[in-house]
Amino acid sequence: MSKVLLINPPWVIGEDKNLWKGVASCWPSLGLAYIASVLEAAGHKVQYLDCSALHYTVKDTEQALIGLWQDFDLVGFSATTPLVNNALALADFIKKNWPETKTVLGGVHPSVMPEEIIAHQAIDFVVIDEGEETVRDLADKKDPAEILGLCYKEKGQIIKNAPRPLIQDLDMIPPPAYHLLPMDKYYPAVGSYKRLPVMIMFATRGCPGRCTFCYRTFRGVVRKRSARNIIEEIKILQRDYGIKEVAFYDDTFTLFKDVVRDFCDIIAKEKIDITWSCFTRVDHINEELLRLMKKSGCHLILFGVESADEQILKNINKRISLDQVVAAVKIARKIGIETRASFMIGNQGETEATIKKTIDFAIKLDPDEVQFNIATAYPGTELFNWAKEKGYIKSFNWDDYSMSNVVLELPGLSQERLRYYYEIAHRRFYFRPKIILRRLLHIRSWAQLVQEIKGGLALLGFIFK
Repeated sequence: MSKVLLINPPWVIGEDKNLWKGVASCWPSLGLAYIASVLEAAGHKVQYLDCSALHYTVKDTEQALIGLWQDFDLVGFSATTPLVNNALALADFIKKNWPETKTVLGGVHPSVMPEEIIAHQAIDFVVIDEGEETVRDLADKKDPAEILGLCYKEKGQIIKNAPRPLIQDLDMIPPPAYHLLPMDKYYPAVGSYKRLPVMIMFATRGCPGRCTFCYRTFRGVVRKRSARNIIEEIKILQRDYGIKEVAFYDDTFTLFKDVVRDFCDIIAKEKIDITWSCFTRVDHINEELLRLMKKSGCHLILFGVESADEQILKNINKRISLDQVVAAVKIARKIGIETRASFMIGNQGETEATIKKTIDFAIKLDPDEVQFNIATAYPGTELFNWAKEKGYIKSFNWDDYSMSNVVLELPGLSQERLRYYYEIAHRRFYFRPKIILRRLLHIRSWAQLVQEIKGGLALLGFIFK
């Protein structure tokens, strides 16, 4: 048996003028929670430290580690790009104080840049892609040379093993180890929920999209859970933690329509009292499906739109049309499902004219909510490779890689002008009598009133800071 500590590193916001810092959600790393459940099933002892949920800084985490240390055999981190420096700093601290402990780093950033991460002196192993079986093999103390999907060092040489086959039957993975998480510390974004408490879930792994700004997670392969498996996890959340709402964080929740239909049918037949929201693409919905979703408790869908300029949509390989966007929002509104549209400014081919076009389109589209992000060239994406080759990347400090920070400078579009339009976009959309009245008329509870006030104050503070 191994003693394993799994750490979700502290969150770093690289730019103070970040609207979503005031209205953002706080969620667990379900990737780590799945790994924890697999480790426990294999007989290992596991602890989970969620620095983000506890609002810990790196220094806070160091003090916490001293207090909870139990001679762990293995410490694992999961890190996206803006979190990776914090994960490495904590690995340094662990190696300095407990040099015999093995450290392992996984997640999207390490998966696309394993050689960079394993070169760090405090990292013993890098897990590439899915981590459940690879980390279990490490905890079982198997020979690293025999562990697929692993990158490690041996006698000063970096060794990258063959890829591990992806898990085909997601139903075989036990539910996330919710009992290890600080469940009372998590919360949804303002305006994104109908009832509290809420928890996130995944019904699939992977994304069918091929957008240039996004990682090709899981090698572009998409896999699904069964509807019954999803329902059983919801029942656990309801029974053990009083969860009343689920937010599906799949890239494209409605990709497998047969699963969605089965899911909705089970909710109706078993009279499961749950409300829920999801993310999806405008080219993967239809009216019949949305009616089923609405009847089973779906109240909000987020659509990724990105741009109102057809050439930019082609540049980023979005593979949707503006007509599809308009139709999707129209159908959802007719059925009674709220919509959130996500836009991104600063992609390939962006100019001040195309940004204005996107803002105007967002206002005309008039979804219930919008979210404007600044295009971020994450390493491992086509956007990163293109921008690096062109010399457009102005910062390689991963702390700066939030979607509200400007790390690119495109021809004819300075970083200052991009920041300006980021602020103007939110102001023009939300400071309209129509949208304010709509938000007020949607209030049905004290909790909703509180979240609307919180969101409004965050927006005011963001714009007039």
